[in-house]
Amino acid sequence: MRWLILVLAAIPAAAVWATLVFVGAASGWWRTPLAPPGDSAAFAAAVADRLDRDNRGNAAFRLIEGGRVAGEHYVSIGEPVGPDTLFQMASVSKWVTAWGVLRLVEGGTVDLDAPVESYLSRWSLPASEFDAADVTVRRLLSHTAGLTDGLGYGGFPPGTDVQPLEASLDQATDAMAGADGRTRVGLAPGSEWRYSGGGYALLQLMIEDVSGQPFPQYMAEHVLGPLGMAASTFEIAPPDPPQLATFYDRTGEPAPHYRFAAPSAAGLYSSTADLTRFIRAHAAGPAGGTAGAGVLRPDTLTRMFTPTASVLGTDIWGLGVMLYAPNGVGGHIVGHEGSNAPAINTSVRVDPASGDGIVVLVTGHPSLAGEIGSEWVFWRTGRLDTMDYVRDTGRTVLIIGAGWLVIAGAVVIIGWRANRRRATGREDT
Repeated sequence: MRWLILVLAAIPAAAVWATLVFVGAASGWWRTPLAPPGDSAAFAAAVADRLDRDNRGNAAFRLIEGGRVAGEHYVSIGEPVGPDTLFQMASVSKWVTAWGVLRLVEGGTVDLDAPVESYLSRWSLPASEFDAADVTVRRLLSHTAGLTDGLGYGGFPPGTDVQPLEASLDQATDAMAGADGRTRVGLAPGSEWRYSGGGYALLQLMIEDVSGQPFPQYMAEHVLGPLGMAASTFEIAPPDPPQLATFYDRTGEPAPHYRFAAPSAAGLYSSTADLTRFIRAHAAGPAGGTAGAGVLRPDTLTRMFTPTASVLGTDIWGLGVMLYAPNGVGGHIVGHEGSNAPAINTSVRVDPASGDGIVVLVTGHPSLAGEIGSEWVFWRTGRLDTMDYVRDTGRTVLIIGAGWLVIAGAVVIIGWRANRRRATGREDT
């Protein structure tokens, strides 16, 4: 009975400990910001120092405050890079693609809650136990459409043909390791969040079928050009070498330049200068500009930032954007990050309430841009952002496990001492 009481007491203690650790992790109790809150110069200097120290290829960084440049830094082990150098954006491409989809929604050509198949003429979702009519445009944008492709695209190296889009939807031959690669409905649509590169390939196909234009041309005419992002492109053929950052692998060696069947998901090329314009388009400008920059209406952006998907009760996704952390005024810091082979890492984040943001573009390091983006969120909000929380999961689990071992050890010691006292009492009697 004494052991049973101890075990029953240990269970709530273990639960309380786990809760405290999770709350502490989300609140950054054991983290220190890169700079004092509000000190932009110190933050920019800390980022520059880290890029100089950890860069293995090339990197571009820009800090935006109220739509204005508050700091920047560029570093390369080879050809110099600068604000106009083009990097491959990896999954940041999805955020820009979402603008293209929402342009069609504003024009009345596409309904967010209509089945995507109602807009397709060249391809159909494979038959499954789930109703394809529930695979809506909104759910594709928010990764809640029930697709189980798991993509992640590896891309096609120089000298090889890029797979046609429809064939890639059937089975992506460049699927990253562990991805199924087939764009199909394997879960009940709307039942859970599941990241899907195939969903954005499907949105690319929808844009082409609805607009009658190739995807790169549509995006150039309706999004990139009107936003002033004249150097940015979704064309599969890479930009001219003088404009393009050299690609490096994680050892600092020049690396192949991969291309993608679905540039909507992974193949945008852009620069810190153009991405600064993109960040500014998400908030009312200091000179009186409106959110959306005339490409999208402000209420459409509000819809984009509205929580649409959650995991474990935490809002993590809107329409095409990740929700990184509450911004303290009822909204979220939003954005996207991405990784392409061999070691491309990108991170772009913005607080739509203030126009503050950050751009970090890296080749040669698989996680540096995302880590710095998360540091910016923590510096501004005092909270770990969604991606940093995921990156910290291993340490969180170890701390919880260590606490549980201490609790278990305490139960054993208390129980053993109680038994020993009881045995000693019997001997005395």
